Amino acid sequence: MNSIKEGKSVFLGFYLVGALIYMEIVFRLATSTAFYGIGMLFSLGMVLIYGLLSYFIITLFPRRLIVFMTTLVMSIFWLIYSSQLVYNKIFKTYYTIYSMTRGAMVFTFWREIILYISGSILWIILIALPIFGYLGYFIKKFNLKKLGWQKRLILVLVIILTYIGSIGLLNYGSKSFQSPFDLYYKSSDTIASVEQLGLLTTMRLDIERLVTGWSPVIDLSNLYEDEEESEVIVPTVEYNKLDIDFESLASNTTDETLKAMHQYFGSVTPTQKNEYTGIYEGYNVIVLTAEGFSPYAVNKDLTPTLYKMVHEGYNFENFYTPVWGVSTSDGEYVANVGLLPKAGVWSFSESSKIDLPQVLGNQLKSLAYKTVAYHDHTYDYYNRDLSHPNMGYDYKGVGNGLIVKKMWPASDLEMMQVTVDEYMDNQPFHAYYMTVSGHLRYTYIGNSMANKNKALVADLNMSEEAKAYVACQIELDKALEYLLQSLRDRGIADKTLIALSADHYPYGLKVSTMSEFLGHPVETNFEMYKNNFILYVDGMTPVNVEKPASSLDIIPTISNMLGLEYDSRLFMGSDIFAPGDSLVIFNNRSFISDKGFYNSKTKVFKPAPGVVVDDDYLKRMSAIINAKFYYSEKILETDYFSKVIK
Repeated sequence: MNSIKEGKSVFLGFYLVGALIYMEIVFRLATSTAFYGIGMLFSLGMVLIYGLLSYFIITLFPRRLIVFMTTLVMSIFWLIYSSQLVYNKIFKTYYTIYSMTRGAMVFTFWREIILYISGSILWIILIALPIFGYLGYFIKKFNLKKLGWQKRLILVLVIILTYIGSIGLLNYGSKSFQSPFDLYYKSSDTIASVEQLGLLTTMRLDIERLVTGWSPVIDLSNLYEDEEESEVIVPTVEYNKLDIDFESLASNTTDETLKAMHQYFGSVTPTQKNEYTGIYEGYNVIVLTAEGFSPYAVNKDLTPTLYKMVHEGYNFENFYTPVWGVSTSDGEYVANVGLLPKAGVWSFSESSKIDLPQVLGNQLKSLAYKTVAYHDHTYDYYNRDLSHPNMGYDYKGVGNGLIVKKMWPASDLEMMQVTVDEYMDNQPFHAYYMTVSGHLRYTYIGNSMANKNKALVADLNMSEEAKAYVACQIELDKALEYLLQSLRDRGIADKTLIALSADHYPYGLKVSTMSEFLGHPVETNFEMYKNNFILYVDGMTPVNVEKPASSLDIIPTISNMLGLEYDSRLFMGSDIFAPGDSLVIFNNRSFISDKGFYNSKTKVFKPAPGVVVDDDYLKRMSAIINAKFYYSEKILETDYFSKVIK
């Protein structure tokens, strides 16, 4: 009888392991992550360990608590998988532990959460089936008896051997970038990690790295090769750089991290001043980060102001707005700070703790500009009440001075109407806006902007979601029309530089809807992120710009056009108009350059017409890109600018 009871106890272990493997598989199917390959095998190996550990812990409790503990453990795993599934459906990434500790802010989007939960209810129920099976049937089969010490010892040995086998599999496979080996030991990319290591291992690593202050391991062996062949700075050419003696700084510090940073930034070639340097010196400056903006929103008839500013300003034909994997504020951070985000944290929030002397707000404030910033959503969402004042702005959002009608999303037009008088009569001025009217979800129910402009898109021969998206962006167009007219009424439209970029592509749209806008299936590694960057002065002669560029290049480009004193070596992007090769970086380390397109998922480089690259080109580009990510993180961690810009 005792042996039968012990057998039933052991069967509980098999059930727990099977339940977790089942949850992982259903989660992968629901989030369309990679299903086959070594990543899947490693994920299931680690899930086996988590299941066995859970079983070991449960059997340490008294018999009367085992049913409760088993139900609790399975419910916790169900909650993790289900919440990450819903988060992925909304934000197209996964929440980190850092984000979870600040999770209360997410519930301001409670309408979207409810809608996406309802839309994912089948997957959520499927993930919960092992709990229902246990409580409804198997609970009667598990007449548990405490395991003896011999069986506990065997269980521990099985766990250890399974771990050794999983790590062995990890080390046996490829060690290339974003392989399971690389993501486990060296680099951090939440989306790729979930695909290659599994959700539970990704979250475990996230906790470990957050606690230990882990930094990625990067290979810079190809970064400084052939220095004698690198571009030589010609003394007669002027460069956008400050008088920073990186060599002296490196020789006078014992901090190895700072020494490496000084050596790195000292090795970067600064961008040249050019025909656009200072072209708008002394101009007023208005910068907007537009929520969910994309070329799909630009329509000659429905959004005429957007259309005019795209086609009658600087028309950037190959501009991209990558997404970065932790929070939607990462796109705003990149466009405003000119650095790449740090993995695992809200970089914009963390930037409030460091000096940012080269951002536009601080630069222009030092030149006696009136500097203001506005956001027509909750003022402290993503801690903008900390990051934006740190950039030099007098900042207002909903809840700390910006008064707009309470609706979701709020009206960008109304934000313009209640703010322009606060600064336009105080020249020179610099205003920054983070809009919200273009926010998901793109339906007429629960989205006030889509519903407000519904009649204007009624005749479009498109799906309801596509029409609702355009309707949201019509409100942004109305806001820009009001802004432009307010400048014209004051006679300063031709002395005001307006820049607008998206925080991210409209990930709230289905891929099929994006394809509908394009007229062909959207390519998801590059084309999905192709966007418009508006750079416009009223009455200017239109300029077409073919050079590939991204949101990382916005601040150095505008800084050059305004004739500001800045050090181009300290930005991770570059002035678009400066001579030199272009580089568009994506979070998965794919890239676009003058020489072609590299897709890190397929490991394929497609050269531009007539271009031939040598065997070391991809290694060199990989080292450059890895260094940009690495030293962007180190700037946040060390408050680097305060040490080199006085």
